[in-house]
Amino acid sequence: MLQLIGFDGDDTLWHSEDYYRAANEAFAAILGRYVDMGDAAVHAGMLATERRNLKLFGYGAKGMTLSMVETAIALTEARISAADIHRIIELGKDVLQHPVELLPGIAEAVAEVAERHAVVLITKGDLFHQERKVAQSGLAGLFRRIEIVSEKDADAYRRVLGEFGLAPGQFAMVGNSLRSDIEPVLRLGGWGVHMPYHVTWAHECEHTLAGDESRLLTVTAPAEIPAAVARLDACAAAA
Repeated sequence: MLQLIGFDGDDTLWHSEDYYRAANEAFAAILGRYVDMGDAAVHAGMLATERRNLKLFGYGAKGMTLSMVETAIALTEARISAADIHRIIELGKDVLQHPVELLPGIAEAVAEVAERHAVVLITKGDLFHQERKVAQSGLAGLFRRIEIVSEKDADAYRRVLGEFGLAPGQFAMVGNSLRSDIEPVLRLGGWGVHMPYHVTWAHECEHTLAGDESRLLTVTAPAEIPAAVARLDACAAAA
C-alpha cells in the first residue's frame, strides 16, 4: 500500500507559471524596441539561454532574470540601454514578490489525502522564493516534510524515499509536470497523479512517457486528487 504521497508546489498547489509568462511578455515588449520579435529565432534563443544556464543559476525567477539580461545583450549586440536592463531586473523582482494564490480546492484536497497518508512537499526552484511561497501558502502544517531541491530527478526522489525507509512502490507523486513530477517517480517504480496546468514552461514539456502508463492517473482539478490517490493505493496493494 502507499505510505507516502508527494505534492509539487508551483502550479500544483499555487499559481506560478502565469507570472513567468507575464514577465516574458513584458520582456518581449522591451526587446521589441531593438529586434524583430516576430522572428522565432529570438524566442528560441531565450529558451536556449535559460536551458544552458540551469546548471549555473538553477530554476526560478533569479535565473530567468539573468538569462533575460544575457539574451537582451546578445540579441541587441550590446545596444540595449541601461534603463531597459533595469526594467528587466524589475520584472524579475516582480515575479519574486508575486502573491501566493492557491489553486481552488487544493488545500482541501491535500488535507483529505493527509488524513490517510503521510504527505510531503517536493518542489524545486530558488530557495528563498520557495520558502516564502510555502510560508505564505498556509499549507506547511499539513506536510510531514518539505523538500526544496535543485532538480527533481530520480536521485532526488530516491534520496527522499531512502530517508523515509520506503520502496518506490510505496510512494506516489502529485504534480503538473510530467517531466519533473511524474516520469522520474514512475521510472523508479512509483506511482503518479498528473494534474495538468493550463500553461507549462517549454522545458517541462519534454518527457518520454507513453500515453498508457499503467502507474499513472490524470485528473483535471484538485477535488479529484483524493480519489485518484485512493485508486492508486488499491493498485499498489494489489501489486
